Amino acid sequence: MADGKHHDSADIADAYLLELAAAHGVGTSYRGWDGAEYPVKAGTLHSVLTALGIPSQGAGEVQRSLHEARLAPWRRILPPVLVVREGRSAEVNVHVPHGRRVAVRIIAEDGTSHEAAQRENWDEPVDVDGVLTGRATFGIPDHLPLGWHTLQADTDGGMAECQLVVTPQRLRTADALAERREWGLTAQLYSVRSRRSWGIGDLADLADLAAVSAHDGAGFILINPLHAAEPRPPIEDSPYLPTSRRFFNPLYLRVEDIPEYAGLDGEARAGIIGDAQEQQTANLSADLLDRNSSYAAKLAALEHLFTVPRNADRNREFTAFRTGQGQGLEDFALWSALAERLEPSAPEWTTEAASPGTAYCAELRTRLADRIEFHSWLQWLCDQQLESAQHSARQSGMPVGVIHDLAVGVKLGGADAWTLASVLARGVTVGAPPDMFNQQGQNWTQPPWHPVKLAESGYAAYRDMLRTVLRHAGGVRVDHILGLFRLWWIPEGAGPAHGTYVYYDHEALIGILALEAQRAGAVVIGEDLGVFEPWVRDYLAERGIFGTSILWFEHDANGPIPPERYRQQCLTSANTHDLPPTAGYLAGEHVTLRESLGLLGRPVAEERAAAIAEQEAVLALVRERGLLPEPVAAGESATESAAPDTRAMVEALYAFSTLTPSSLLGVALVDAVGETRTQNQPGTSTEYPNWCIPLAGPGGTVLVDELPENPGYRSLVRTMQTALRPQA
Repeated sequence: MADGKHHDSADIADAYLLELAAAHGVGTSYRGWDGAEYPVKAGTLHSVLTALGIPSQGAGEVQRSLHEARLAPWRRILPPVLVVREGRSAEVNVHVPHGRRVAVRIIAEDGTSHEAAQRENWDEPVDVDGVLTGRATFGIPDHLPLGWHTLQADTDGGMAECQLVVTPQRLRTADALAERREWGLTAQLYSVRSRRSWGIGDLADLADLAAVSAHDGAGFILINPLHAAEPRPPIEDSPYLPTSRRFFNPLYLRVEDIPEYAGLDGEARAGIIGDAQEQQTANLSADLLDRNSSYAAKLAALEHLFTVPRNADRNREFTAFRTGQGQGLEDFALWSALAERLEPSAPEWTTEAASPGTAYCAELRTRLADRIEFHSWLQWLCDQQLESAQHSARQSGMPVGVIHDLAVGVKLGGADAWTLASVLARGVTVGAPPDMFNQQGQNWTQPPWHPVKLAESGYAAYRDMLRTVLRHAGGVRVDHILGLFRLWWIPEGAGPAHGTYVYYDHEALIGILALEAQRAGAVVIGEDLGVFEPWVRDYLAERGIFGTSILWFEHDANGPIPPERYRQQCLTSANTHDLPPTAGYLAGEHVTLRESLGLLGRPVAEERAAAIAEQEAVLALVRERGLLPEPVAAGESATESAAPDTRAMVEALYAFSTLTPSSLLGVALVDAVGETRTQNQPGTSTEYPNWCIPLAGPGGTVLVDELPENPGYRSLVRTMQTALRPQA
């Protein structure tokens, strides 16, 4: 690891800087994937503190900032926000001039009022800017219902208030899964096409895929993030680098399913049919996907449909949708309208259009009202087709249905970075330190939440994002859920290895996640792979949040763990989108690809030997359970029974996953149809065509229409059916 243990004296942080960093949740050292402890350079600490708005240049600034950190709670009457668990006693400290009267009450969501009782408190008053300030402690009633309430402090000097959020002690939506385990498909929706797709998989394809797999006994379908991209081509290929995590990508709309399609005149409809047919030729090609061509054609069709008058009911529904989504939708639509006119590098983004609240933007809200309505309308259509997809999944018999994926962050210069700038940190991006598979670290080029400013906003942006994602979902997978505990911040201009962890209020972030999921009736799966602190998984399990297990990564000091030791509250699979499909993984494609891209941190021969040893250790466990024959000994002739082909090995691995107690078992659609190409290679952008691989198998492209007869799919489905429902 670069710069691991040797630092020049100028890079060593002094005790006061370390104290200041710790006071603001900035890690001063971290444990790497190799188990070693690495100190964080002073320069990194200065940069991260600057991003947090904390002066730290020079001993004087550090001392003053330490003093401010100690006084900060005393300067506020109430904390920025209070997040508690249901049924648990909690306290809140109220700061007022010494001797002044104060009373505290809670106004619940339903309008009822609850008094908070003052408790004994022996804290000495503190001089705050020349005012002797006291601290009064009040108990929060433990019978408050779940929800978003208001905490009020009434003092002689006036009223102060903050948000009080009561969250579930434990998310209960997945309790039924303890009794009946479910398998489901994991799929990259854009890659899964039908004969009617416009070259890219869409929400109608999602509904059909859910119905097909539900017929075969699947209980859920987990898809990639459907977050919004740019409002016009060219658009970002990566679903994990969106412009907004709250809103959706109209690329996934099925144009012909929009009710206004029936109202088109003959000429307009003929033109759209012609465009659709031109795009549909790509559905039969296993070549790289072309989002830009598909999106351009869809946008042209959608512009026509937008001019078709809506009936009264549809107008009422659209108006209600805009009202319900509030200012967040209006600001997103304004950004979309501006982004149609302004290039990403246009100077207006840093001057008159620097934020939604400028006078320039206020004027454009009027001038661009039609475009704002258009982009709001697109989000309404996405909402309706997402609802239809989830309805199809549930009506087909899926107990969970569609599980959405929540990306870690958003693109710099995108809608969320613009509309939510007040709660994001600047001068840093999010990534990951070096690990076994990404030995140079990763920079995801995304701005992180500012932990203090997010809390001061009452977590409103976080809550609103969760509500939209969960609105028509049976569940959500939170990519890198460890980021709700700590995120790897990389100073601008530094390499991924030269960052540090910044810690968040995980009790608040996980609690709000559980609250919104409980209200939506959705399960939550945390992608908890990679480097993490040992207690994190136990904490998530305690809160009812599922984890993620991939067969290749489940091991302890003695090697791969037996299936009985896997977690019950878990989504377990043989594959993840950051690895090649299992057939490719068994062939060592992950080593070959990373070596060709210069991503290895050791000689390729060592890397390949380690990969083979890792695979063999897991396959040995599979053989022990009788799911694969023993390997052919030297000098013996191979027979069909003694030399399983790759297909048999893939199915044996999935059969092995069914021996675990995990409640959710993921079956990668690429494994079912025999794909070998890597969908995404972490640590790359343009070096590899990430997120552009269509669903295909040995015989070429595979369409949703053909899936029920696909021999690989049928065989793997039988494996899961036989293991989980032997009497069915």
